[in-house]
This record gives sequence, structure tokens and C-alpha cells, in this order.
Amino acid sequence: MDPVNGQRVVITGMGLISCIGKDTRENWQNAIDGKSGIRRITLIDPEPFTSQVAGEVRGFDPEAVLDRRIVKRADRYTQFALVASRAAWNHAGLSDSRTDPDRLGVIIGTGIGGIGTLEEEHVKALERGVDRISPFFCPMMIGNMASGMVAIDLGAKGINFATMTACATSGHAIAASYDAIKLGRADVIMAGGSEAPITVMGLGGFCALKAVSTRNDDPPTASRPFDRGRDGFVMAEGAAVVVLEEYEHARKRGAEILAELIGIGMTCDAYHMTAPPEGGEGAARSMSLAMREAGLAPEDVAYLNAHGTSTELNDIYETQAIKTAFGEDVARKKLLVSSTKSVTGHMLGAAGAMELALTVLAMRESVIPPTATLEVPGEGCDLDYVPREARKADIRYALTNSFGFGGHNVTLAIGRV
Repeated sequence: MDPVNGQRVVITGMGLISCIGKDTRENWQNAIDGKSGIRRITLIDPEPFTSQVAGEVRGFDPEAVLDRRIVKRADRYTQFALVASRAAWNHAGLSDSRTDPDRLGVIIGTGIGGIGTLEEEHVKALERGVDRISPFFCPMMIGNMASGMVAIDLGAKGINFATMTACATSGHAIAASYDAIKLGRADVIMAGGSEAPITVMGLGGFCALKAVSTRNDDPPTASRPFDRGRDGFVMAEGAAVVVLEEYEHARKRGAEILAELIGIGMTCDAYHMTAPPEGGEGAARSMSLAMREAGLAPEDVAYLNAHGTSTELNDIYETQAIKTAFGEDVARKKLLVSSTKSVTGHMLGAAGAMELALTVLAMRESVIPPTATLEVPGEGCDLDYVPREARKADIRYALTNSFGFGGHNVTLAIGRV
């Protein structure tokens, strides 16, 4: 499909690390198998917290995959970003290409950044004195360092910055990369997000907000998007990076094109710090804008990977927004919707890129990953959410949603090439 204007933007690589897998294939297999990675927390003592479950990347040994010197100077969220970016780079075959480093960019965001480093150094300052604060404290903590260190690692000298829009972060990173390539400012951009929020303050803050699940007796089913028994999202960590590339650049180097990014929609609710507005008006506009830019009618879209957080308000208002954007008839009878957060938990700033990658794989494999924990739909949650089991489907066009605290909404539209 020809874009509305500018260069065509395609996806040629992806790298994923999460609680359901340490590489892309493992993530995909567990997503379609409905195999949850949510377990009782081990990174910190969970006992003091109302929520004691999370999606941890278990068995992650950074020194097994990264130079020891880099590990000592990188927060866990940056370590994840480096691992995912290297995987995406290799998947795209860029190590064998002659991509101009001045035309190679990195836009990798985070919702929370180096909160683990912040906590560790704060304790050190209080207990041992401020003169014991690490000289690497600031660069390890700040939210742009994943993007910066990935650029150093790959020799990327083009456009580089970080997005930070809470749970919409990596959706916006991908949208910004799409715009930059369409405008001719880059040939290739590594785009995505990374998060390592499972810390005392990270978990404690969301517990205080009463936003997270307290289903501690059954961790694998704690994240229950669209289900009557949902009681909050489940925190998760990890990273997802996709390689966005100008179409002719990818074609000339013989790259495998996985999908085409054909439209984006970005809006703001301008309503509340944490809650979506009734009816999901901003989310509906985001989806409509993405379809409009992609030149799609609602009935063209076969699959929507929903934001689907497992919170009371998001799930019902996103459902209402889908009906508004697609129309009641299309939404109810033709559109397939699922939330992969049912198995990954909520990766916060990395969620959007993870879900785009899984949507691309769904399109390529003609299989929709299920909303694995959905048993009884909640009141007002009356769409086809592909409950419990994956489903075969021909997908030519698909959307994926990401919504963040502050009212940030972004929708990405992709098409088969």
C-alpha cells in the first residue's frame, strides 16, 4: 500500500526479552500458547506489598551477554535494551550491511528509567554518606541512557533521543521513528522501549495507587484483561526493539521485510492524571487517525492488539473506544481483539514495542495470540477477545494500542507487504 506521503517505512528486525522469553521465538511461542510468565516476585522481598506477583525476566545474567564493564555502568533497564537491540540488529541483518552511521538512529524510551540505581544509591548515601555516591549514578539513572548506550554499541550517529510517556512510551518511540524516516531524516532507526521497574519504590508506588493486581494466590492468572475478575495490572520488566527502515533502503540491501508500518494516531485525553475518560474518546480518535493515515476502512482491519491492561476502567473504556472507532457492527462481528498482557504482564514503557512485535508475528504466522486468562468477560466487555486459545486468522492489516498515564494515546497500523 502506498503511504499518504513521504517514504515508506518497513519493519525488518525485532529483539524481545521478557518474562515469557529471552528471544523473539520463545516470546512468540509462549504468547500463542497462552503460557504466562507471571510469578511470585523474587527480585525484592514481596511480603510487605499488597501485590506480590510480577513478570520478571528470570535467570537473566547480564555478564553472559554483555561486557562486564558495560554491565557495571548500566542500569538493568539499559542492559535489557542493549540485549534486545543487538538481537533486533542481527535479525535485520544489519551487521552485514553498509548502512551509513549518520543515517542510523536510535529512539528507545522508558517509562521509569533507572529506578533500581536510584534506590541503591539513595540507600548508600543515607547509610554511608553522600561522598560514596557512584560517579555513574546520574548516567545510569537517567531515562535517555538506554538510547545513548545502544547508539554507542551499534555506532549509530544519526537521530537519537528517548521518549517518556508512561505506558505509551515505546509506541511513541516507534511513531517518532516512523515520522523521521518518512521525512527523510534517517534510513534505519532502532525503536522501542525498556523497563526494569520491579523495585521497592516501583512496586510500592503502584500498590499505593491501588492499580495492581492482588491475586497473589494464583500468579499466572493475575493479569486478566477484559475478565470479570480483573483487579489491576501486573508489573513486568523487559525490553522490545524493532528495526524500522526506509523501504528502498531495505530492498536494496536484500533485507527480509516483516511488515510495513502504514499509519499512526496520537492523541491526548486532557482529562485526568491516571484515569481514562468515560467512553475512551481519546483512544477512539487515536485509532481513527491511524486508520485514516493508513488509508484503511474499519472493515479492512482483521486484528487489534489491545492495550488491555486488566484494570477496571481501561478495559471497559477501551472496548467502548473500539466500538466508536470501528462502529458497533464491525467491532462486534468482524474485528478480533486480544491482550497479550494476559501472559506478559504490563511492561510499562516497553509494552507498545512488545505488542507491535507480537502483532507483526501474528500477521506473518496467521495466528492470533489469545487473551489467555479470559474466562468470563466483564460487564461491557462484549467483543471477541480471542479467549484462552490462539486462533488461526488471515491478517492483512492490524492495529495495536498503547495508552499512558497523563492521557497519552498512540495507535500503530501495520500491513502485510
